[in-house]
Amino acid sequence: MTTENSLQGATDADLKSALDAANIPTLMMVLTQLTGDRSLFSDGQVPSRSLEGVRRISEERQKEIRDQAFHTLRDLRDGKLTPPPLPSKETLRELLSLYVGEPVGAEFVPMFLEDMGFIDPLTTHIQWQTPQPQARKDDYSCLIIGSGMSGICMAIHLKQAGIPFTLIEKNDRAGGTWYQNTYPACGVDTPNHFYSFSFAPNADWSGYYSKRDELFAYLLKVADAYGITPHIQFNTTVTEASYDEAAHRWQVTVQDPDGSEQVLDSRFLISATGQLNRPSVPDFPGKETFKGPAFHSAEWRQDVDLSGKRVAVIGTGASAMQLCPAIAPEVAELTIFQRSKHWIRILPDYHRTVSDAKKWLLRHVPFYQNWYRFKLFWGYGDGLWESLKKDPDWPHPERAVNAENDRHRQIYVRHLEQALDRNPELMDKVIPDYPPFSKRMLIDNYWCEMLKRDNVDLVSAGVDRLTAEGIVDTNGDARDFDAIIYATGFKAGELLFPMTLQGRGGVRLHDQWQDDPRAYLGMTTPGFPNMFILYGPNTNLAHGGSTIFQVECQTRYITKSIMGMIEADRTELEIRKDIHDEYNRTVDDIHNGMIWTHPDVGSWYKNSEGRIVANTPWRLVDYWSLTYDTDLTKYHLAG
Repeated sequence: MTTENSLQGATDADLKSALDAANIPTLMMVLTQLTGDRSLFSDGQVPSRSLEGVRRISEERQKEIRDQAFHTLRDLRDGKLTPPPLPSKETLRELLSLYVGEPVGAEFVPMFLEDMGFIDPLTTHIQWQTPQPQARKDDYSCLIIGSGMSGICMAIHLKQAGIPFTLIEKNDRAGGTWYQNTYPACGVDTPNHFYSFSFAPNADWSGYYSKRDELFAYLLKVADAYGITPHIQFNTTVTEASYDEAAHRWQVTVQDPDGSEQVLDSRFLISATGQLNRPSVPDFPGKETFKGPAFHSAEWRQDVDLSGKRVAVIGTGASAMQLCPAIAPEVAELTIFQRSKHWIRILPDYHRTVSDAKKWLLRHVPFYQNWYRFKLFWGYGDGLWESLKKDPDWPHPERAVNAENDRHRQIYVRHLEQALDRNPELMDKVIPDYPPFSKRMLIDNYWCEMLKRDNVDLVSAGVDRLTAEGIVDTNGDARDFDAIIYATGFKAGELLFPMTLQGRGGVRLHDQWQDDPRAYLGMTTPGFPNMFILYGPNTNLAHGGSTIFQVECQTRYITKSIMGMIEADRTELEIRKDIHDEYNRTVDDIHNGMIWTHPDVGSWYKNSEGRIVANTPWRLVDYWSLTYDTDLTKYHLAG
């Protein structure tokens, strides 16, 4: 971390223009850190819990803060100010609490320093206890399946350690989900300034929630910057892998585009395929008889012109929420089949672009980007956690799980009523009767405005069957269509599908898991030595936050585990069954007290028995702590 030259060449006009766009609570943190003076908080005008955080700060006080920031940054630029060292951990905790307008636990401070960019996580964690010759590291080669954000992050950590790796990618480009999904308005529902690698921040996002092309370009840029792209074997599919118990190595069969196969050998097998990478298309009766184009949103047909067509969209999840408003103005009729309602958040920043002044702040003002990232972490992640815990004494479990959850519900209902012009028919179709956050929350992408269009019909029914001309719904109503789009999600419960993975004794992973995938820390499972899974069972974030955060935790842990094996002169690592089972009992115990096990709500988070198999039970800071260090005593080691 350094402040050197970040303001070099900046004019007074540059400073004033940028400060006019600054977030006041973030600016207060920057000033406090640059000067060591906490008097900004002495008059009781402190940030509120809102993301903007200015409700308790008067306009006059905001102007004073901007003026003080101008003079401080000018002094820093001119060499008249030397910033003090980082505050103590206790002081940082107090500042974090003031910043977000509510108490922040001490456990967040070390995570804050690392993930928010005050400490470089790569050089901090990826350090050898004893130097290892490269020839020794070469015996611990890793094969990574997938080159999306998980695979890229894994490769970057391994490269930092000097451990050889190859990425196998079924597509002709890297990028994973942000390469494959090209449907209209495809984008992220996590703020970009948090949805990015901690070691590769980006001050140039054009929007606060950027769209697919920009996210895809960011991942390619990171892969190139860290020298990962030359290690990717494109247009290659892993069909099966088996563990060689005698050699302590994996034999991985891959298929080239021409159908030819080869077997690759590696010490470690690391899956980076994710949970949401295989489209799920229901097997509706008569599906094959429909005469028009029909395709999944994740396999968007760029050759199909929807202009002036009668279009059906099946599903109202995240993809539909983005693509339907984008195509509604161009189609003749848009009919959306909604099997169940979803809670929708209306966020003011969702469609806002990032001003040049804001980009300048993020790029040049010391510590601004670091503190701003934590504001997003808290507001879109762990700051929501307490509202998702079941209160056994709460008298209205049918609508909320606790008082805070009910407060959120009232806000969402009020916003939706306003957005729908209090139209009783639309409100009845849109507003759920179950607690918010029970299943994935969606962000309004002009959805409510779209529903008011004359050419849009939201049908509160599922699909019974398809015909040559269109769809018959579960109410028995038949409609004709020119095109059908399946926004029906992914095979989230079929992790690693369709690969065949054989572990110890020839046991197949899918046979062992069946409908109930489990793994220690979501990464490794008994009977499958030297194998890790990124974004595995119980690692999906349902309370908010950034999947990239989870991935960094996992890739750090895996890399340090392999490094520990090398230093211990071991060639096989397998999680102990007692450790694995106890961990999963804890996962289930915590989930039983969380909103996702609400009995009246079905979601892809659950398996057929109702067990939560997708979601993490932990706050982000908890998972960060659990994966911070490796403990090889929890594993069987051999070799």
